Amino acid sequence: MKRICSIYRSLKKDGMYLYVLKSDALERVPEPLMAAFGKPHHAFDMVLTPERKLSREDILVVLENLDSQGYHLQMPPAEDEYIEHLPEELLRRNDPM
Repeated sequence: MKRICSIYRSLKKDGMYLYVLKSDALERVPEPLMAAFGKPHHAFDMVLTPERKLSREDILVVLENLDSQGYHLQMPPAEDEYIEHLPEELLRRNDPM
């Protein structure tokens, strides 16, 4: 299952991305989602296959969502995920102990 996908980033919310089939463009994305997403900015196109690794998304979920609903919405990471990735030294410096 190989899909050519266009990825758009939200100008409203940093870290929010919308994956769509390139052939469909944004046609299958519901209007309420587009209103919440804001004006989409085309980031890039890529070929998705089950073997491909994505940094923040499960490729099988993305492919399933593209087939079943025509889009996949990637939400920004939760605030505590940012803290998880901070260097240990920085965390110690800010520790009130």
